[in-house]
Amino acid sequence: MRKHKVNTEIIVNVHPLEKRVAILEDNRLVELFVERKDHQNPVGNIYKGIVKDVLPGMGAAFIEIGLERTAFLHYSDIVLDFLDIYEEAKPRKRVNPSDSSQIGKLLKPGQEIVVQVHKGPIGSKGARLTGQISVPGKYLVLFPNKDKIAISRKIYSQGERSRIRNILSEVKDPGYGLIVRTESEGAEEDDIRNEYKALAKTWRLIEKQLKFAKAPVCVFEENALENYLIRDLFNEHVDRLVIDDKDFYKSIIGQLQDISTDLIPSVELYKEASPIFDSWSIEKKIETIFHSRIYLPSGGNIKIEQTEALVAIDINTGSFTGKSHYEETVLKTNLEAAAESARQIRLRDLSGVIVIDFIDMADDKAKSEVLEILRKGLKRDRAKNKVYPFTELGMVEVTRKRMRATIMANFSEACPFCNGSGRIVSKDAVTMRIYRWLVRSEYFIKNKRMRIMVNPELLNHIKIHNEEFISYKDQIEFGEDSSVRVDEFKVLGLPGMEDITSKYC
Repeated sequence: MRKHKVNTEIIVNVHPLEKRVAILEDNRLVELFVERKDHQNPVGNIYKGIVKDVLPGMGAAFIEIGLERTAFLHYSDIVLDFLDIYEEAKPRKRVNPSDSSQIGKLLKPGQEIVVQVHKGPIGSKGARLTGQISVPGKYLVLFPNKDKIAISRKIYSQGERSRIRNILSEVKDPGYGLIVRTESEGAEEDDIRNEYKALAKTWRLIEKQLKFAKAPVCVFEENALENYLIRDLFNEHVDRLVIDDKDFYKSIIGQLQDISTDLIPSVELYKEASPIFDSWSIEKKIETIFHSRIYLPSGGNIKIEQTEALVAIDINTGSFTGKSHYEETVLKTNLEAAAESARQIRLRDLSGVIVIDFIDMADDKAKSEVLEILRKGLKRDRAKNKVYPFTELGMVEVTRKRMRATIMANFSEACPFCNGSGRIVSKDAVTMRIYRWLVRSEYFIKNKRMRIMVNPELLNHIKIHNEEFISYKDQIEFGEDSSVRVDEFKVLGLPGMEDITSKYC
């Protein structure tokens, strides 16, 4: 049987306040990434920071790096190479590697230090830092204070390991260490060489900023969307990368010229008048992320419930009764549910322990078919996951490592009416919905005046964050209506106050 080739497309929507990346497989939305201007992920970022306080009793120091809260650096995470690298000073030696109370002999308040965020802020805790600096790429990770080449254990072929090591031994500069990522297996020699040169160039630019920039300052953003896009998302398995912003498109092309010129023909600039996510019907698909119940093609459904401890996915036959007998109905529903569960796990970035309660099946062969579909659906997942066999109660457990903030966290906020036990679409997300409605309806509303009715709470938010509506300031006015939900809006045409919210969409 011929293996089905999955058609993969990456669609990028750029707006001054947010960038969105959608990954489609056979025209089905499987992953969505959002980068908001005021919600940056600092993990992996490199900073030139200032030591604010040293606590020998804790064996730690608090470092000011420009985030909302000071960050935490433990004695064991200090790397001496980066303490004095940018100033005229004698190299220091750690007094006693196991005695963290000696931290005061290495760090002093007011001292500048180079650090990288290891773990992001959680609740009231600041970010966790490390002094071990690294710069990641698609194939390699550069360590500017190491000298060895380490190769991923997942590259099993000794011939391939030797090939990659020989390539890098010829091009690598002294004093630079490298970790070879699994993605490099089978990569062209020129691609590996070019990426090393690009990473070395990036580090030299970082060094220049570390020398001259005034602390506290971020000198490298690891999770900037364009870096993540090139490093982890865009590869030879992607058929098309379509971008709707000319500057972002040029930036991507410029970076690919340094590391993977063969991927450039797959990059396209979207030039149509209609919004790019509408052309691929992505906006409607995003809306379903907030639904706890997802309907299957046969008429069955799955229901997803998230708790603090785990995620529960319940499978139901719904209106589907099958054509012949009950076992056929159950198997068909479970097979569809397995494929859809895998997609939803990736799309919503569900993590931790996930319990899937399939409809009971007595046949072991049928259970194996369902497990195979589930594993196949998660095989393309970038997050580490494991699918366990059916339990005696007919349930399947999945463990999955979290990759990033969940889509639910990005697009929603705690509901103020139920003490945080539920969530509603966030004010940022609703504001962007209004803006996209205006863009989508632009042809029909030209030279027309409108009043947009929103909840008073949302109106206060819009007054503070109204940059996106500047181009429509002569056409629209906002009004408040407490009967409109915080996550909704109503567009009225003036002067007749006709409700046109659904007229052009």
